[in-house]
Amino acid sequence: MIATIRQLTYALLMSWGEDTMLFGDFDIRTPSLNQCAPTALVVQDYLGGDMLRRMMDNGYSHYWNRLPDRQEIDLSADQLRSTGRLFVGPVIVRERAYVLSFPDTLNRYTILKQRVAEELASPSFGRLEA
Repeated sequence: MIATIRQLTYALLMSWGEDTMLFGDFDIRTPSLNQCAPTALVVQDYLGGDMLRRMMDNGYSHYWNRLPDRQEIDLSADQLRSTGRLFVGPVIVRERAYVLSFPDTLNRYTILKQRVAEELASPSFGRLEA
């Protein structure tokens, strides 16, 4: 299935959980918190393009996507507003193989990918406008 950005946003919202987070306690008020790497991987699965990364002032990195049409989208951006973190350093393109070389990231991505696929395949998605 080819998904739209709107469909992916909804599917991710329904799919994020504590087991797809890098660390912390899952909070429904900011469900994308610590979910950026697996989220960017899933977005790349459906929409293609590049994964971008930039370091934050707390020493962690943040991932988002640049689509083939050069549009940048960040479906986990609300976590940045809730934490008040600042970016430092340059934006770089991160290769998929590198991001997936971390076993924890691979595991979180596998879980998220399966949940998103199930959401997109559910009958209710036929009612979402493209």
